[in-house]
Amino acid sequence: MENTQSGALTVKEFLAWARISRTKFYEEVAAGNIPICKLGKKTLVKRADAERWLDNLPTAA
Repeated sequence: MENTQSGALTVKEFLAWARISRTKFYEEVAAGNIPICKLGKKTLVKRADAERWLDNLPTAA
């Protein structure tokens, strides 16, 4: 990811950062686990929301 200081990630940037599929991303969005913002046609995830999502994932036993 080129700009690691940006306040928001595009879907493509989020997928690369989180290493998940687009399908899993939209499942998480539908479940309310990843809040999204729209800027015109572009879908964005605030960096704070991305990090919160990651922090709230269950840990492996």
